[in-house]
Amino acid sequence: MAAHVMVSRVAAVEATIKRFEGKPLAYGKDDCARMAAFCLRKLGVKASLLKAGTYRSAVGARRALVALGYSNLEDAVDGLGLPRIAPATALPGDILALQGEDGVALCVAIGNGRALGFWASSGVCTVIQPLEYVAAWRSI
Repeated sequence: MAAHVMVSRVAAVEATIKRFEGKPLAYGKDDCARMAAFCLRKLGVKASLLKAGTYRSAVGARRALVALGYSNLEDAVDGLGLPRIAPATALPGDILALQGEDGVALCVAIGNGRALGFWASSGVCTVIQPLEYVAAWRSI
């Protein structure tokens, strides 16, 4: 991988952390799909995850996904055309799916096995060390 690609990845992750870390979960504004889409846009990837319209709850988010033609978040990320990868190979800026309280939640890989995501117990976006993964995608 060229050094400039890693520099772009790190810059996108830093921007994502700056934008989302410490923010409380607010469906439709500050949530896992919006965070993943923000990071992807910073990497130059068109992220149609934001075309879901407005929603204010986990149920509303699921309805928005169905309206886009997806049965879940994994299908929506697959719909972006990102290749699936083994979670252990995730680089900064790659997208991870973890099991959450309300189903699968998306996180952004930030390096060294850590990720940025909305921590279920606090409802706040923070750096976490995932132990189990549902799926992972290469962003660029």
